[in-house]
Amino acid sequence: MRNSPWLVFTYTVIIVLGLLIALPNALPQSVLQRIPSWLPHSQVSLGLDLRGGSHLVLEVDEADLTKERLNSLLQDARRVLREKNIQPKSVVRNNNNIVVSLADPSQSDAAVTQLRTLGNVISSGISAGQSDLAVTADGGNITIGFSPAGIATNVDNAVAQSLEVIRQRVDQVGVAEPTIQRIGANRILVQLPGAQDPSRLRELLGSTAKMSFHMLSPNNAPGPGVTMMQDDEGRSYAVLDRVEISGDRLSDARVSFDQSQQPVVTFRFDSAGATRFADITRQNVGNPFAIVLDDKVLSAPVIREPITGGSGQISGNFSTDSANTLAAMLRAGALPAKLTVIEERTVGADLGADAIRMGLYAGVVGFALVAAFIFVLYGTWGILANVALLIHTILTFSALTLVGATLTLPGIAGVVLGIGLAVDANVLINERIREETRKGKSAFAAIDTGFRRAYSTIIDGNMTALIAAAILFWFGSGPVRGFAVTMALGLIISMFTSVAFVRVTMIEITRRRKMKVLNIKPLIPFSPYDKHIQFMKARFLGVTVSALLSIASIALFIYPGLNYGVDFRGGIQMSVKTQDAADLGRFREGLNGLGLGEVALQSFGDNNTMLVRAQRQDGGEEAQTAAVTKLKAEIVKIDPSATVTGTDVIGPKVSGELAWAGILSVVIASLAMLFYIWYRFEWPFAVGAIVTLILDVTKAIGFFALTGLDFNLTAIAAILTLVGYSVNDKVVVYDRMRENMRLYKSMPLREIIDKSINETLARSLYTNATAFLSLLPMAIWGGSAVESFAIPMAFGILVAAASSIFIAAPILLFLGDWRRRHAKAVAASNDAAVEIIPPDAGQPRKTAG
Repeated sequence: MRNSPWLVFTYTVIIVLGLLIALPNALPQSVLQRIPSWLPHSQVSLGLDLRGGSHLVLEVDEADLTKERLNSLLQDARRVLREKNIQPKSVVRNNNNIVVSLADPSQSDAAVTQLRTLGNVISSGISAGQSDLAVTADGGNITIGFSPAGIATNVDNAVAQSLEVIRQRVDQVGVAEPTIQRIGANRILVQLPGAQDPSRLRELLGSTAKMSFHMLSPNNAPGPGVTMMQDDEGRSYAVLDRVEISGDRLSDARVSFDQSQQPVVTFRFDSAGATRFADITRQNVGNPFAIVLDDKVLSAPVIREPITGGSGQISGNFSTDSANTLAAMLRAGALPAKLTVIEERTVGADLGADAIRMGLYAGVVGFALVAAFIFVLYGTWGILANVALLIHTILTFSALTLVGATLTLPGIAGVVLGIGLAVDANVLINERIREETRKGKSAFAAIDTGFRRAYSTIIDGNMTALIAAAILFWFGSGPVRGFAVTMALGLIISMFTSVAFVRVTMIEITRRRKMKVLNIKPLIPFSPYDKHIQFMKARFLGVTVSALLSIASIALFIYPGLNYGVDFRGGIQMSVKTQDAADLGRFREGLNGLGLGEVALQSFGDNNTMLVRAQRQDGGEEAQTAAVTKLKAEIVKIDPSATVTGTDVIGPKVSGELAWAGILSVVIASLAMLFYIWYRFEWPFAVGAIVTLILDVTKAIGFFALTGLDFNLTAIAAILTLVGYSVNDKVVVYDRMRENMRLYKSMPLREIIDKSINETLARSLYTNATAFLSLLPMAIWGGSAVESFAIPMAFGILVAAASSIFIAAPILLFLGDWRRRHAKAVAASNDAAVEIIPPDAGQPRKTAG
């Protein structure tokens, strides 16, 4: 038995390339700059939870967009009717429609024809080629509105335009390496590393910045065509609706200082705007005019003399930062519609550095624990398995680099868990080879049979975990997706390192050492192989205990319930660090006096760190921003040494969507695994796996309720991973049962199940132990960002190991016995039916003739 030289060469090239691609991630920038340019330089980009920064999700306000478009459509409708000499009695806006009443109903057809010319042709989608307007006539009344496809097109165009405006605004304030991308139909994701002032970001990105110049009503009196507006100090102005000149004509805007050294914003028009501005100021000397931004008066100076230079200035109670923000918005241009900040997350750079340090510590310790355990289990052959694990880790980082993935703290958890799951393949292979060796097979025969029989089990186990990863990626967002990517890459790469690489290396070592028999001996003698435990004797006890625990978990879910994080209930969550031990009572007293409703405080990590949660505020996003500002000010007032290291602000829409997506993802993942097991095995296996899965998930939910851990997006990731891991564990036992059912067709099902569990007991113990060891450091040192994942997963591994033996197997035994009894009953019924047929049945009956 020899390896193909080309195969060995291919594997060597893959490993060397992977090492070169992953190497820049371990080098500091100073060293990376000195290595030759032809070598790889790319590094895995770090998420905001590791490097600090702000994450905002903005949504196009569809109602505001429709309102703006209807206002424009109103003016266009009046213009086109006037140009065609069609006399309307009135042209008014009624909710989301424009209603035209004609003085002469006989002109209705002509009016409809002209009004339809105001529509735009939809260029893409199933409605391509159609108008975005719906124009209907009822006698002399004509209704104009946007069709559903037209509204969708308007939103799509608004998002595309908003992306460019946001990019220009962010560039204006000099943020390095921003991430600005579209997500979904009407949302934009903005990630700004290092930007630590979310209130300024909200002001920069959430304002439409529609600037216009209007004359004021004589004597500042309200009336038709007049809108009452206010400035920042609450003064009211009667502003004429007619726009004298719009902000589209601005060519530049800068911050300068007046004679009293107060910040002002100077602006300049383009040539056409300068001419128009000169005409307006020449005709209105001595009259006041208003500079309006987003329906708010910035200033209302009196025109003292004609302004012919095409420039002016806006004064007000500006700080330097607010003046710079206004100037940046004016230079970038106006947004087509209002953008609402529906999700905001901010992580301080210090907290990100702590997360990197904790993640690295946990990862290194987890890898060391797994490697030590494998070495104890398999002795010198364990060294090969550990080399495969090291290559697995290196190739995982090279794959993350190649696909341009963003590494988050949950992503590090995914890498660590991937190491634990990769061990599963090594354990399966080594245990199979040991089994074949005990049957008396030679070294090469044991290797060949061991790998062949373990391969199908590895494929089935990895497929179930990949299903969970795919569902996580599809329904998750941000860090949860990062976790799904790293776990999926780890599972795929393990097929190369734990199967292909280990097989080639084993064959080569065996051939070079001319081994006749392959003995994989542990350092510490431990042999569960000769046990003949009758597990099914305890089936009723196991099912009863599991059912009672699940019922208790459901009761805990009802009361006291889950400690829902801000992801699912919306609101504000802040991480606060103090120099000395935080006085929670003092903070609680001060923060509850702000009038923000329920404010909860909780210590985590150490006595110097606390979590502040405030309920969702009424009044939209502005109320949320104001609440964040109040909380920060009060925290610093109570303890001047306190710093806010992280902030999450989640709106009601996002929290509802996340909750629904979380429930849906768990259900879909479970159903997908059900169908996969049904396809690969038989329906009793699938039913047993799903029933056991439900019991495992309820216990995990009960664990969250009992411990009070945050139930957030990371918790959903933990449950989905637990679903995949639990089914993976069942698949290994099921695979052996299926194999034994084919070998021992006359053996009672109960004995087959006991035999199969005993034969896979070593694998189950070893795999669960390695997965537990890989997660244990993350559970201890991972910090609040991953505790909702690592701690429940460590608990879930123990539950999954027990349920495979005491729940899934008894259910399979019950269903199998029922099916056999049913088959016998059907057969007996058929035999009885045959016996009662008369001897002459079917013979032609003689008749008297």
